[in-house]
Amino acid sequence: MECNGCEFNPELYYDAEYQIWLRREHDDSLTVGMTDISQTIAGKILHVRVRRPGTIRTPGKPVATIESGKWAGPIPNFMHCTILEGNPEVLENPVLLNSDPYNAWIARVEAAHSADHALEQFLTGDAAYEGYCKRARDEDIHCQRKVR
Repeated sequence: MECNGCEFNPELYYDAEYQIWLRREHDDSLTVGMTDISQTIAGKILHVRVRRPGTIRTPGKPVATIESGKWAGPIPNFMHCTILEGNPEVLENPVLLNSDPYNAWIARVEAAHSADHALEQFLTGDAAYEGYCKRARDEDIHCQRKVR
């Protein structure tokens, strides 16, 4: 699915501003990545830094930071969690977030409570798609993936 050229995956969970996506893994951990909208706004991503595995993060404390040619800032975090790992491929080649934002995840985390509890605050499915498209249209965001 897409909207204004921005890829959307209905099975993922999204924050209310459609900056990040989350995917529940078989071991109940959560994988965190940037949305197509986010990578488009950021521009070419030059550097990714993920907090050390074992680091405990509280809501508002980022799991990672991103630097691009026009922006530097946090990957927001909305839950109590522990960092399990950063994606070594993205750490080595950050532009993967531009070329394939839904496969080039940033970090895996373990929610302090259950993954179900953590995901309650995120949007998924049709409700997420409506909001995602609204943001892309309202802000006239047209996604284009960068070449590796």
